[in-house]
Amino acid sequence: MSSENASSGNASSRTALADARIPASHPFAQHLRRVAELDAQRPHRRWTPEDGPLPSLFLSHGGGPMPFADPAWLDPLLAWARSLPRPRAVLIVSAHWESAPLALSAPRPAGLVYDFGGFEPMYYAFRYDTPDAAGLSRQVRALLPDGHDVHEHTSRGLDHGAWVPLKIMYPEADVPVLQLSLPTDDPDELLALGRRLRPLREQGVLVVGSGHMTHGLPFLTREVFTGKVVPGWSADFDAWAADALARGAVDELARYRTAAPGMPYAHPTVEHFIPLFVALGAATDPSAPVTTTLDGYGLGLSRRSFQAA
Repeated sequence: MSSENASSGNASSRTALADARIPASHPFAQHLRRVAELDAQRPHRRWTPEDGPLPSLFLSHGGGPMPFADPAWLDPLLAWARSLPRPRAVLIVSAHWESAPLALSAPRPAGLVYDFGGFEPMYYAFRYDTPDAAGLSRQVRALLPDGHDVHEHTSRGLDHGAWVPLKIMYPEADVPVLQLSLPTDDPDELLALGRRLRPLREQGVLVVGSGHMTHGLPFLTREVFTGKVVPGWSADFDAWAADALARGAVDELARYRTAAPGMPYAHPTVEHFIPLFVALGAATDPSAPVTTTLDGYGLGLSRRSFQAA
């Protein structure tokens, strides 16, 4: 076994040990058993060059660690991961790391960022010890313009917009993961950043934008939290986005602040919508219709997620 493979095995073992402490009745423990059953029946096939480029993804990542307790998140995220070859690595842009100039997480971070509060203590002990991503870091730097200042955080781990969905999709923690910051909220610049990252897909790297299709947390009411209603602003924005994505109307999507119904309630701050533009930019044809992989609502917020070829 090479030193790299040995490192990967040790990291995965640490994650598996932490996961083994989850109560057996917890939905995520059941999820892990389901993954083990699937692997026993048919191991998740790894990407090869013959597969061609992986798609780019936009995923709505849910609220904090809440997806771990909800099969409505667990099942479709796992099905999504299994519908694709297992990537060689993952590069993810999360709504929860806005930093300019552009920054990269540590290739081997000391731990995760638990950037949420008020949840069960168990979630703050979760681990996701993925393999060294130094090779991916070098690939990303090589694709950026000459002289582009990229800061590498030597200790920053993955935030919950990255590790929560990926831990559900790839709980074995055997895929290297690197996080890239959101350096701007300008859609055109983010589309251009995605275009720079496009060649990674041809090398088996999954390029992911992680946010939420609607994120009007300040405007959620008691009725929404009890699951009785979906706010009109959330439903209207989601319908508009679904239509624009189906038509490949990238220019219209880029004018979401003024073109989309439900604003500014759907996105009082924009960081959860704009990772979508990195995902579209990384697509072979950003104006081609996308494939919706997850829809519906959680706590009144649209969970719409998609992949772009």
